[in-house]
Amino acid sequence: MRVTGRGGVPVRVLLVEDQAPIRKALRQGLEEEGFAVDTAVDGEEADVKARATQYDVIILDIMLPKVDGLTLLKRWRSAGMTAHVLMLT
Repeated sequence: MRVTGRGGVPVRVLLVEDQAPIRKALRQGLEEEGFAVDTAVDGEEADVKARATQYDVIILDIMLPKVDGLTLLKRWRSAGMTAHVLMLT
């Protein structure tokens, strides 16, 4: 069963986590609950994906390679991105 938002569209989640075991576990759990999940392993990849796709939710690790999570969040908010963000610490 897919988790859907307005208009029956699946809820899209971007999961940004550099540690593979945590990323895999979170992705599996979210997908089992019906979310449409994309992943990124560093700040640069996350930035590209977040600007290319409209996500409903972004799960964002603070400590990432290349660009840290807080810097990304500031960039995204400055650019007008309004996705809900859950920070992993």
